[in-house]
Amino acid sequence: MASRTSSRRGWRALLGLLVVAVVLFGANALGVHVFKQGTWIPELALDLQGGTQIIMQADNGGETPTAEQMDQAVQIIRQRVDASGVSEASITTQGSDNIVVQIPGNADEETRQRIEASAQMQLRPVLYAADPATSYVGDDGETTEYPTPDPSLNATPTTSPTNGSDLAWVTDALYAQMLAYDCTDEANDPAHAPADEPLITCEQDGSAKYILGPVELDGSAISDAQAVVLQQSGAWAVQVTFDSAGTKTFADISQRLYNLQSPQNQFAFVLDGSVISAPSMNGVITNGQPQISGTGITQETASTLADQLRFGALPMSFEVVSSDTISATLGSQQLQIGLMAGLIGLALVALWVVLVSYRALGFVIIASLGVMAVLTYIMLCLLSWRIDYRLSLAGVAGLIVTIGFTADSFIVYFERIRDELRGGKSTTAATEDGWDRAKRTIFISKSINILAAVVLYILADATVKGFAFTLGLTTVIDILIFVLFTHPVMQILVRTRFFGGGHPLSGLDPEALGSVYRGRAQFRAPVVARGRDRRSSGEAAKRQTIAERKLAEKRAAEGDTGSTDGKADD
Repeated sequence: MASRTSSRRGWRALLGLLVVAVVLFGANALGVHVFKQGTWIPELALDLQGGTQIIMQADNGGETPTAEQMDQAVQIIRQRVDASGVSEASITTQGSDNIVVQIPGNADEETRQRIEASAQMQLRPVLYAADPATSYVGDDGETTEYPTPDPSLNATPTTSPTNGSDLAWVTDALYAQMLAYDCTDEANDPAHAPADEPLITCEQDGSAKYILGPVELDGSAISDAQAVVLQQSGAWAVQVTFDSAGTKTFADISQRLYNLQSPQNQFAFVLDGSVISAPSMNGVITNGQPQISGTGITQETASTLADQLRFGALPMSFEVVSSDTISATLGSQQLQIGLMAGLIGLALVALWVVLVSYRALGFVIIASLGVMAVLTYIMLCLLSWRIDYRLSLAGVAGLIVTIGFTADSFIVYFERIRDELRGGKSTTAATEDGWDRAKRTIFISKSINILAAVVLYILADATVKGFAFTLGLTTVIDILIFVLFTHPVMQILVRTRFFGGGHPLSGLDPEALGSVYRGRAQFRAPVVARGRDRRSSGEAAKRQTIAERKLAEKRAAEGDTGSTDGKADD
């Protein structure tokens, strides 16, 4: 009855594995045929496929940027690229003032904009706001262009401004410049305006133009920004979080702006010289966590604004000097070599388990590796279009290493079964008991592998992350195959005459393994084997009780080499 129960459990487990495989293949088929984003071939990384190379040069006001500034810029640009969903990108410095960004495949326009929008983030108070028009309709009904500011107009504040919101900053010359300011004129470049002076600029979409006060905070004070849904209204908003110093400064600013009238109660977030948001101050905020909300903010605009705030704090501005398509650094030849190495390793494992160690039982290992290869392949296809994962040569190395780790699991399991057979148990009992004892060891081993892969992925360089990712992924799949395929197949096979009866070619032959039967006060002397079975007989001899060993020695001294059963001596 127990044997039939284990067999039914085995069939149920195999059915569950089939369901998992169908779901994975179905999900990828939806991506290919419905969403038109999926692929049946895993995407390749930069080292195997080539891609897009963007070179940016630092503009630090004529001064050579420091190594610390360049490292900070590389880190922020990497965050921007990661936020766009691109994986296996390479971002490095070149010389003293260049940053090289290499992206697998063809970079879309949104990704390019994320990378190229690389100026400083500034936070300035709004002094004056107007529509972007550069003309007005006079009393006579005629449209008249605002004139070029008269050089004789006063350009110096009549009184010394007391704070960033003081209207004394707005001189006659500055106001005239704002009226004539054309938001569509590319010659107007507010990106490099002095931080301690007012600024004339426009919204990014050209919907308004402003006179802004001096910089009161920069993007380095923003520690986080997230798109959130407001619980009260269900509307989208952006939750901004300042660091400790920024929290104190922003509290003072909010105290000042809250008591002012529009537009002076607005605070502008300026990226690359353009206003990306200019919300009103609706309260005194002392916790350093303001929310940007409004009727025009959608999920898409909130996410974009959050990314701009979170990744806009570059220490300097950058100019794109080139954007080219690059060829693969390793190419298809290296990929073929890597795959060939994996196939050779798989073939060697197959020959060893079938011809040397486990005979027919080795085909269970080969079948398990085959099922694992199929599931790994479809997972790589799914991840290619779901999270833009790309397979690098380091990832291929992780797949090859996993072959050895996976074979270790099967060896531990099968050796436990063989140990139980040597102890005199039936093949069915040996399979279940071997599973109970082997799975603890295997789960602990795989947990350590997964932990190592996670630590390596978090701490290692980008070139090693592909190895860590595939190692962790295949280890998880290995556990799934072990539970849903290898053991269930064994539960079914041991009910057959070939495996359950211990055929000499099955790998589960009790006599070849040197099985010692021990019943109540009974024993069976170990088989004296020859050739390659001699080692198994020696193992069985070690498992004899003291009484059995003494009797065996006595019979050997008398010249008796038979294996008849008898009573054990005291």
